[in-house]
Amino acid sequence: MFPDIYEGNIFRPPSEAYSLILQATIGCSWDGCTFCTAFAGKEFRVKTFDQIRSDVEKVLPVWGDAKRIFLADGNALCMDADELERVLKLLYSRFHSLERVSIYGGPVDINKKTQEELNRLSAAGLSMVYFGLESGSAEILKRVKKGATPEMMIEAAGKIKKAGMTFSSIFILGLGGKELSEEHAVETGRVLTGQDPDYAAALTLMLEPGAEIVREVEEGRMTLISPEEALKEIRTVVENFDATNCVFRANHASNYAPIGGTLPGDKERILSQIAGYLKDGRFKPDHFRRL
Repeated sequence: MFPDIYEGNIFRPPSEAYSLILQATIGCSWDGCTFCTAFAGKEFRVKTFDQIRSDVEKVLPVWGDAKRIFLADGNALCMDADELERVLKLLYSRFHSLERVSIYGGPVDINKKTQEELNRLSAAGLSMVYFGLESGSAEILKRVKKGATPEMMIEAAGKIKKAGMTFSSIFILGLGGKELSEEHAVETGRVLTGQDPDYAAALTLMLEPGAEIVREVEEGRMTLISPEEALKEIRTVVENFDATNCVFRANHASNYAPIGGTLPGDKERILSQIAGYLKDGRFKPDHFRRL
C-alpha cells in the first residue's frame, strides 16, 4: 500500500505482525553474521528525520490509530540517541493511540550508548528491544562473526532492563552444528540466565542461499543437527536457564515443534512437552518450515 516508503525486504519479529512498521534505518549496521542474508543488497544508512517524518505523514490516513509501531531495519537502535529520541517524540505526537514502540538492538550498538541515553529513550517511549543473542558460546559467536562476546550480551541486557525497557532475547538452535551442540545449549542457557530477559525465543537454523555458513556445511566444516538434536538442544537450554520471570517460546515457523511457557513456573511442563515430542518423533516436516 505504501511502496514508496519501504526499501527491499522488510523483517520484523513474529509478535509485531499487527504493528505498523517504519524503516528508521536501511539494512543492518553490522551485517556480518555468517548465517544471515536478511539485508543482502542493502547499503546501510540511517534515514534522516525529515524522511521519517515524511513516511509518517504518508501512513497516517490509514494507520492513524496504530497502537504499536516497530522501527526497522536491523539494529535500528544504532541511531544517534538524540535523533532517535526526536523520532520517538514525533511518533507519539502524531499517533495518538500509540502504546508501544519497539526496535531491534544489537550488543555493540547498545553498549556504545550510555545508560543516561538509554534512560532518555525509554522515557521518550521506546518500550521494547528485540536482541539477537544467537548463542551463549564464545566460540560459536566468533565463528558466526557476531562481533560480540557473551559478556557483551549480558552487559547489553542489563543496560536495557535498567532503563526500564522490555527485553526479548533470541537464539538459534543448531548454530554450532553437531560439533558444538552441547556447548551451544549449555552456554546459551547460562547467558540467558545472566541476561534474565522478559522474553526468550528460539529459532532453528535454516540455510539461506548466499549465506557464508552454507559453504561451511557444504565443505564439511559444520554438520547440521537433526530434529531430535534440535529438541535436545532446547531441552538443555531450558535446564540451564534460571529465569526470574520469562515468557519462553519456540513456536517460530523455523522450529520443528511448538514449545512454550513461562519460566521458571512452567519449566517441568516444558521439559515434559519436549520429552513427549522426542518419544513420539512428532516433528514438523521441512517443507512446512519455510518462512
